[in-house]
Amino acid sequence: MLFSSTLMIILYLIFRYVIAWIRYFNSLDSRLGQSTWRWSYDYPVIGERDISDLDDKTFVRLRRKRNRVITLMYSILLIMFLLSMSLLSEFLIFLLT
Repeated sequence: MLFSSTLMIILYLIFRYVIAWIRYFNSLDSRLGQSTWRWSYDYPVIGERDISDLDDKTFVRLRRKRNRVITLMYSILLIMFLLSMSLLSEFLIFLLT
């Protein structure tokens, strides 16, 4: 139970670090918006014209970096969720025995 708690705290600190990177990327260009949880689309959407790599290379590269960091954030959240279920089951086993 101590190992799971320690790992959960470490993952939370990494999560806060990743959130800081997302906010940093959002502050670099106002076109990215202020959303922390949403990917920017980098594919053709009906009715929307996406900025391609030929139109604005620096913005598209920045958006792709931000999308990779958002994917990392969701991966950390998934791992934290699974770890919390494990921690909860260890806690319940400890209480019931």
